[in-house]
Amino acid sequence: MPTYDDEEGYVSSSIESGEITEASSSVSTLPSRSEQSLTPDHPTLTTYFDGEIIGPKYTFQTRHPSWGATDKTDMQHWNRFPAWRQLGKQAKKPDFHYKNFTQRENIFMRWKESFLVPDHRVREISGASFEGFYYICFNQISGDISGIYFHAKSEKYQQLELKHVGDRGCFPAIEFR
Repeated sequence: MPTYDDEEGYVSSSIESGEITEASSSVSTLPSRSEQSLTPDHPTLTTYFDGEIIGPKYTFQTRHPSWGATDKTDMQHWNRFPAWRQLGKQAKKPDFHYKNFTQRENIFMRWKESFLVPDHRVREISGASFEGFYYICFNQISGDISGIYFHAKSEKYQQLELKHVGDRGCFPAIEFR
């Protein structure tokens, strides 16, 4: 389970599980996020995300009207990722599918914060919001994740930068027979 910390140390994320295959290209569970000092009533928040991997199933256009993004909004946000710019002309086409995405250096996704962990019934917290979503670029070589938050009523282009933190000496289990 890779762990990520932002440069300030306020956000810690871990990818609990996910399914990255050409056939499904969706993520059942993506990172949980723990934030410190976000709200006075909740000094630490852990939230659950659902994700969409851009590939054969999901395009670069957001298809959730309740998320509030238009095709123009999508292109403005994706264009902020240097790795996306080479795809830009093709990706603007609604029928463009990002093929062989698992074989590429960068995987593009959308992450939608869904609920608070461990109480999935909590959908609203004063000082925090689950209304927006992140445009994500995951670099498979470095393990780094860049994200840009979108919600129509939020400050534009809020960025999330997560750097991979290695295991620092932990080794995977090995079974001898």
